[in-house]
Amino acid sequence: MAGKISIGSDHGGFELKKVIVKELEKSGNKVFDVGTHTSEACDYPKTGFECALRVAQKKSDKGIVICRTGIGMAVIANKLPGVRAGVCARPSEAASAREHNDINVLVFAADRISKSDALKTLKIWLKTPALKGRHARRVRLIKEYEKKVFKKVYICK
Repeated sequence: MAGKISIGSDHGGFELKKVIVKELEKSGNKVFDVGTHTSEACDYPKTGFECALRVAQKKSDKGIVICRTGIGMAVIANKLPGVRAGVCARPSEAASAREHNDINVLVFAADRISKSDALKTLKIWLKTPALKGRHARRVRLIKEYEKKVFKKVYICK
């Protein structure tokens, strides 16, 4: 299922990001790498925000962000309306997060997942559709709450 995917990491996720970018490109995806491009220390909010912004603006279908714990990247990505980011460490978590929450930004904790497990989790996340019924209703509720909070939404139209 090829698409437009943005990806970003801090220095702690840089090595895992390289592996994921290679896999995404091999699978025919158009990849937008927002950085970082070295293992030199950097601040995660910059790349996490840039990646999530591309998803919020619908310039990318999905996004992937990576830091050592995944927590910081999840926090910054979820600041943007239209973004539903979740940390996943196993294929079963990725499937559930897609089915139940329709997450459009996958978050990896580089210090807590092997490269092979990350690739397995990625593949499941990419191919799993969101469920309908009560799960779709809950995602609609999230979107309604976002509209209440972000009355003047400049990035999502």
